[in-house]
Amino acid sequence: MDRVFTPFASRRSVVHSLNGIVACTQPLAAVAGQNILRQGGNAADAAVAIAACLNVTEPWSTGIGGDMFCLFYNGKTKKIQALNGSGRAPASITLEEVRRKLNLSETEEGSIPLTSVFAVTTPGAAAGWVDTVEKFGSGKLSLRQILDPAIVLAEKGFPASEISSHYWRANEGFLRKASPNFREMLKEDVAAEEGVRAPLPGEIMRIPTLANTFRRLASHGKKGFYDGPVAEATAQIMHELGGYLTLEDLQYHAAKGSQEGSPISLRFTTASHSVDVWEHAPNGQGIIALMTLGIIQQLQESGQIPPLTETTFPHNSAEYLHLLIESLRIAFADGTWWIADPDHSPTPDLLSSSYLASRANLFDPFHASPIIHHGNRSPALNSCDTVYFAVTDAAGNAISFINSTYHGFGSAIIPPNCGFTIQSRGANFSLTRGHPNVLAPRKRPYHTIIPAMTTHAQDGSLHSVFGVMGAFMQPQGHVQVLLNQLVFGMNPQVALDAPRICVGVGSSSSEATQVYIEEGIAQETIDGLVQRGHNITVLTGWDRDIFGRGQIIRRQGDVHSAGSDGRGDGMAVPVD
Repeated sequence: MDRVFTPFASRRSVVHSLNGIVACTQPLAAVAGQNILRQGGNAADAAVAIAACLNVTEPWSTGIGGDMFCLFYNGKTKKIQALNGSGRAPASITLEEVRRKLNLSETEEGSIPLTSVFAVTTPGAAAGWVDTVEKFGSGKLSLRQILDPAIVLAEKGFPASEISSHYWRANEGFLRKASPNFREMLKEDVAAEEGVRAPLPGEIMRIPTLANTFRRLASHGKKGFYDGPVAEATAQIMHELGGYLTLEDLQYHAAKGSQEGSPISLRFTTASHSVDVWEHAPNGQGIIALMTLGIIQQLQESGQIPPLTETTFPHNSAEYLHLLIESLRIAFADGTWWIADPDHSPTPDLLSSSYLASRANLFDPFHASPIIHHGNRSPALNSCDTVYFAVTDAAGNAISFINSTYHGFGSAIIPPNCGFTIQSRGANFSLTRGHPNVLAPRKRPYHTIIPAMTTHAQDGSLHSVFGVMGAFMQPQGHVQVLLNQLVFGMNPQVALDAPRICVGVGSSSSEATQVYIEEGIAQETIDGLVQRGHNITVLTGWDRDIFGRGQIIRRQGDVHSAGSDGRGDGMAVPVD
């Protein structure tokens, strides 16, 4: 059994601590979070500092112009709270006008292109950062203290890391094409095209206009972003490029704030573990991960498959991956249809045992199923232009935090003198009339970014904080890294290192049975999946970005143990 992710040559050990851990995709951001904890901040304070630093060091993935979600575990009460920091469609946008401008016929379903100005939704991250500190923070540090590490990095400069530099350069052309202000987020070089270019690994990069944006947020709270110079610059550039987002939309979001609520959960039991798995409620896609686990559990309870163990389903064997693939496809069929803004179209109960049992009946242990209904959207498999990170602290608090601008640099539109790009989340809206997730004014789209946690079923104590980035890969990654721990006994680092799979979801038979396999999975397994009717594509090199980058912090008694995905630049950093 090949558990080692050999294509990445790094050998990472699990990081242990008694006083908390930070695990994220950039070392400089991890150190910033560590320092916030040392100054008396808690996990929530550190998370916001990390989010801002990642905006500086990895802006192709994330930023203040995007959205965020988090789950916060209170160490005293053992309760988990969810914060939805996703933005809404502009008030003036309409389905009919967008369809007309995209030249869609009456019979075409269509979607908003990722690069279209129509894909821009209100950035929710800035309000989400402020709300995270106010609702879950320690109260010991000011917002300025929390944002100061990012301000220093943006203004004084930082050396670009290996993977970040690669994707910065890969998306440079898009940045130049989409925004007249592209110079703000490229490095000065008189020999380069128009005197600027993306940074190479180890080169110092500065984004001073982003530092100024952070200062305004630190000094004025939400008004520093959703009103005044930043908001006016955002509204102006959108108007100039033919978009719909206005100053009133930004002010409306600031007034509404992020949405606080309860997460959704499912109890999952193995021979040695019983945990409650927690995900963010819709409009996020976390319910797909829970449905997948619920279907697997129903298959065991009904006797359709033997108990899930390392003996009955060896890790990354054809039998095991077929079970995962088919369960994920069933869950996606429902999720990609029903998940939408609950204020506009509430998601039905997809987690009841009776419903999951009925969906489990679609599973065939020997053959890939044909197209599975209800879903008829066709989410594209996009690269992991998102950041996920996890933090625990000495008081027993934990936060699972995710922030994204979606596709590389989002829309790549930069408000002048602001140093960030605006997201393109509206590309996830359906343009099909009558669809639960159809585009509508001030509606939040289906959202791919999802944080997760597990707690012990017997007492509610924290088991783990985890997440995997990568658009529609995320619920798939959640299921795989969690089962790697619960069923196969892997530690957090090995659970992340193990090669992964990613299913395709679509309306044609070729899309519906497409499975992407990460190199490192045995040829015997691939042959077994082909025999069952799956269309297999093995991905190598940089193409593996669709498998995402994850972080895990596991709590075992007083010990915090963490892993950080070798597919990213990041690391886990303990707090002394």
